[in-house]
Amino acid sequence: MTDIAIARAAPGEKNALQNMMQLYVHDFSEQWAGLSGRELGRNAPFAELGADGRFPDYPLDAYWAEEGRLPLLIRSNGRLAGFALLNKHAHSGRPVDQSMAEFFVLRRYRRGGVGTKAAHAIFTAHPGQWEAAVARRNMGALVFWRNAVASHPGARGLEETDVKNDAWDGAILRFRIVT
Repeated sequence: MTDIAIARAAPGEKNALQNMMQLYVHDFSEQWAGLSGRELGRNAPFAELGADGRFPDYPLDAYWAEEGRLPLLIRSNGRLAGFALLNKHAHSGRPVDQSMAEFFVLRRYRRGGVGTKAAHAIFTAHPGQWEAAVARRNMGALVFWRNAVASHPGARGLEETDVKNDAWDGAILRFRIVT
């Protein structure tokens, strides 16, 4: 049985999170194939490797400095397995208690329930109004989030909206977690 633990990332764990962010951006870059800079929008700075063979660093400092931001590490049987970044930014423009800004599970731990267990643990620890925005091309993530939300026993009122504007292009899932 897989033991999942979710913990707030300490400032000293920022490098581990930034290193996993390289893997996340690499995985996500598949969604950007064939897109122009304008189509990439806010992702454009991350779309290309630098001369050092790395993607630009993700701006993580705010997750330790600003109220309402929460960096989380996901561990499976004591080993790093991924991360989640929570904030209060709603792509819908409607009020939220939590927004899943970024969520990543290492490929080794995918398809075995680690992601769903981690999402459920995060939801349970942070009840209230949630939002998860999923980029249009990321169909695998959309299936994951639909299932993760629908299978959580405290999920209520799941709404899915398709948005295409200058600020967002994709699905927005809104739901409430009750305990």
